[in-house]
Amino acid sequence: MPAPIRLRELIRTIRTARTQAEEREMIQKECAAIRSSFREEDNTYRCRNVAKLLYMHMLGYPAHFGQLECLKLIASQKFTDKRIGYLGAMLLLDERQDVHLLMTNCIKNDLNHSTQYVQGLALCTLGCMGSSEMCRDLAGEVEKLLKTSNSYLRKKAALCAVHVIRKVPELMEMFLPATKNLLNEKNHGVLHTSVVLLTEMCERSPDMLAHFRKVRLVPQLVRILKNLIMSGYSPEHDVSGISDPFLQVRILRLLRILGRNDDDSSEAMNDILAQVATNTETSKNVGNAILYETVLTIMDIKSESGLRVLAINILGRFLLNNDKNIRYVALTSLLKTVQTDHNAVQRHRSTIVDCLKDLDVSIKRRAMELSFALVNGNNVRGMMKELLYFLDSCEPEFKADCASGIFLAAEKYAPSKRWHIDTIMRVLTTAGSYVRDDAVPNLIQLITNSVEMHAYTVQRLYKAILGDYSQQPLVQVASWCIGEYGDLLVSGQCEEEEPIQVTEDEVLDILESVLISNMSASVTRGYALTAIMKLSTRFTCTVNRIKKVVSIYGSSIDVELQQRAVEYNALFKKYDHMRPALLERMPVMEKVTTNGPAEIVQTNGETETAVLETKPPPSGLQPANQANDLLDLLGGSDITPVIPTAPPSKPASGGELLDLLGDLNLTGSPVSPPAPQIAQPPFLLDGLTSQPLFNDIAAGIPSITAYNKNGLKIDFTFERSNTNPSVTVITIQASNSTELEMTDFVFQAAVPKTFQLQLLSPSSSVIPAFNSGTITQVIKVLNPQKQQLRMRIKLTYNHKGSAMQDLAEVNNFPPQSWQ
Repeated sequence: MPAPIRLRELIRTIRTARTQAEEREMIQKECAAIRSSFREEDNTYRCRNVAKLLYMHMLGYPAHFGQLECLKLIASQKFTDKRIGYLGAMLLLDERQDVHLLMTNCIKNDLNHSTQYVQGLALCTLGCMGSSEMCRDLAGEVEKLLKTSNSYLRKKAALCAVHVIRKVPELMEMFLPATKNLLNEKNHGVLHTSVVLLTEMCERSPDMLAHFRKVRLVPQLVRILKNLIMSGYSPEHDVSGISDPFLQVRILRLLRILGRNDDDSSEAMNDILAQVATNTETSKNVGNAILYETVLTIMDIKSESGLRVLAINILGRFLLNNDKNIRYVALTSLLKTVQTDHNAVQRHRSTIVDCLKDLDVSIKRRAMELSFALVNGNNVRGMMKELLYFLDSCEPEFKADCASGIFLAAEKYAPSKRWHIDTIMRVLTTAGSYVRDDAVPNLIQLITNSVEMHAYTVQRLYKAILGDYSQQPLVQVASWCIGEYGDLLVSGQCEEEEPIQVTEDEVLDILESVLISNMSASVTRGYALTAIMKLSTRFTCTVNRIKKVVSIYGSSIDVELQQRAVEYNALFKKYDHMRPALLERMPVMEKVTTNGPAEIVQTNGETETAVLETKPPPSGLQPANQANDLLDLLGGSDITPVIPTAPPSKPASGGELLDLLGDLNLTGSPVSPPAPQIAQPPFLLDGLTSQPLFNDIAAGIPSITAYNKNGLKIDFTFERSNTNPSVTVITIQASNSTELEMTDFVFQAAVPKTFQLQLLSPSSSVIPAFNSGTITQVIKVLNPQKQQLRMRIKLTYNHKGSAMQDLAEVNNFPPQSWQ
């Protein structure tokens, strides 16, 4: 058989191929020749054939049939054969294939070989693809080579030891004695690999970390780092004028691990970190890499305040760098440190704001997030001006997050209510179509609570929507305000700015235009129709026109509009005496805040704070109003609030009993207060001290999956109360299968009126990623009539920087849970 072509000739031939098909034909022809040579057990050219096979493997062609030939080369006594054999083993074999176990004996023999280069090949192969079984068998040889005086072998043995520790962590202690003298080595290669080994041991074992702190490893690392900084020019280690930057970075990372949450270690490295930060050249990227690692180390250990300021100033200089990657790294690092070193980061506010104008979208996003983190009561006006300018000119993908950030910052730091309203209206005018769903109710609540600003606000909103209905949230808020405060608009009484003269017909023209506009969504038309109906009690000259508009929409193809119009028509005809009370102005809306330790009781989507005592509410109107708000939140009138602890007092006027945005009672009978719950004891504290809480009848109740969407899964498990058979105790378990955690998780539930429901506090508000943990929460449901259980749930959480919200119905409860 003729001698096969050399690797160099094969490469030259393949490169002459003009098409992929021609190249594939050449490869197949050569593979056939190599297979024939392997079958004939041709030892002379086996090395050459395997080398060509590895080249084909690098081009993406299958080369698995050469695996056993690699093992034969490894068993050869020739160094050239061993070299190609070990290279082939590293490329073609891994621990998933049993063939690699056949190498164990050959590697063990070569680790004890008399030639250091053969030992080096064996160490490289074991460190690259050794399985846990191979590592257990060969760890003794690796540890022996780690103690040798040969620096060539020690550096390779250290890296191999890192792989052994990753595969078999329990073998870590075997290498501990050998680490004592590793940092005394002069050779930079040994020092580098030794630091990598020590870092791996510290990261994987808290005991090892405590040991290295105890043996005072930090002073040794400080000495090495100081020598690197102060040493003169060394051609073999110099990179762009800096001595061995790779070793410096590795040492800084190890110092960061050793100094974290340890005062003594942090104190020992403060001086050297200051020297590195001030003496490192920043004109080249090499110096920037070292400075970045230094900043991370300073921020992660218990460093002095002056050192932290120095680190943030370094990041501030990074923001002025022409390299986009360096600017992005600086913004990300500042975002992590802004909470702990707020004042130091504030000094670079102007530079950060300038990054909002960067062309790179990733830098823009980081600059936007950092800008919001820097907003406080002192700079809110200036920062909002810049962020509103950014909102006006940024790409569409930024507008939703930017608008939400402005809303939150304005709510938290607004210097005045007028400024707050102006800012939010500017956002709605600029990016109204991009704002999130909660923006409209939040702004309505703000306007309602700002009593002295009603005339000014309704005038501004009226002017904002004249002829432009493209920003739907703005039109919704404007419609609501015109409906509530249309009388103030027509009266022309505005002290904050020059009043405008508007007639009742002009106001109705605007709202009718919203109703017929092609740009108006169904929800917006609902706002406009309700606003027109409310104006029937605020206007005097146009009531007949309003009746006509409302009656027209009684036959609308939009079911929502049709229902509203039919109900409003009924108010005009059959219940006209109730209309002024039902359509009276909305009262001030107050947010419920938590003050002090309390049990969080969630009812029908609203969250209230209730101390675990059955005390009556301070006023009789509060439960009725809150109940109506809760019913509207989840969109149904058959939902019951939390268990009443005292009978409500005399009901207020009709306007407070019925909400036209919900379901309207058209039966003609007066609305009566709910009957006092006398016979049913509050089960919040039933039997918590005297008897076991649950009985054994729940053992046969199967669990259900109530919700499974977007990586979030909610499971229900059931138990029955021992003290009250009518009580079902449901334990929810929320898990997260995505790659990022879900934060600020809130679970809310509502049940029909025939049931009573109580939610206890959840175990946490953060759901870990990759199903690595769950949140649990207990729900107690009282079902005295043994009816089939139905539940509506509302889920809110933050995920990947976005606020998420979803509603779901749960109707598949097992019969054992309620019968």
